Amino acid sequence: MDEILKIVKDIDEKRIKPVYFLMGEEPYYIDKLSDYIEENILAEEEKGFNQTVFYGRDVTIEDIVSTCKRYPMMSEYQVVIVKEAQDLFKTIDQLEAYVSNPMPSTILVVCYKYKTLDKRKALAKNIDKNGLLFESKKLYDNMLPQWLKRVLSGKKLAIDPKASAMLLDFLGNDLSKISNEIDKLAIVLPPSSTITPDDIEKNIGFSKDFNVFEFQKAIGQKNALKSYTIANYFHENPKENNIIMVTSLLFGFFSKLLQYHGLKDKSPKNVAVALKINPFFVGDYETAAKNYPMKKVSQIVAALRDLDVKSKGVGASLADKELYKFLLFTIFN
Repeated sequence: MDEILKIVKDIDEKRIKPVYFLMGEEPYYIDKLSDYIEENILAEEEKGFNQTVFYGRDVTIEDIVSTCKRYPMMSEYQVVIVKEAQDLFKTIDQLEAYVSNPMPSTILVVCYKYKTLDKRKALAKNIDKNGLLFESKKLYDNMLPQWLKRVLSGKKLAIDPKASAMLLDFLGNDLSKISNEIDKLAIVLPPSSTITPDDIEKNIGFSKDFNVFEFQKAIGQKNALKSYTIANYFHENPKENNIIMVTSLLFGFFSKLLQYHGLKDKSPKNVAVALKINPFFVGDYETAAKNYPMKKVSQIVAALRDLDVKSKGVGASLADKELYKFLLFTIFN
């Protein structure tokens, strides 16, 4: 995020590059930077003649270069943005001739999502020399809570630790989805609010009591009654909590629990880093490790593999309710 802030600051202070090549696995920052340039470089009255937006599937490198070589009309710059440029991956190297000597009056923005350039090749080297080559990397799960806090602080909001864990557990590490939900909360909550689990349940439609986060926690605590209650809720509400998704998340939990058993340093900080988890969940692994020795965890992981196959209709076809019973019986016995 610090790199993003520096790029934005440079743009605001008119230290503008002729080429911005935005690449990487995390589309959120690519979209944010592209949108910022699209909205802030040119005045509204300049955009009509001097701002062009292409989409990779509809354009060629020749078209892009031809447009970039035009001069702006009654403006210091023209802006050329290529969205979804990953669709040009077969011909992207043809951009090398232009970026080796870009037009100083053109600002070319290339949004190359989910892919990266080979930094050893001439294209990447020339972009790095004459423009800006930015790689947007996926955040590890243990980095998400801090990212969430920073984004919320920018909107004058805070968040309760459990609410943070619920939100991140429900949405995963999809920053765009998380950002969209934060925007919704920022509209309905007063400034300086602290987001609570009740806010998550009310505004995002995610039950604070019957969710995978609570299911995993109940299983880790060997709380059979609560586990069966939540499983029954999942069975009755399959759209929000389908068996394949639940099995996958539990497989991840017990696989990491197996890894936890093998750690020599079980300090909370090291566990969060080693398992790549939200620090809020470290206590759940400590509790589960006491309830499930390594041999039992290995058996559960094998059972979850079998359940995953059955939930997808391979072999014996069982209703979700029967699959949940099989799962919990295997875990608790």
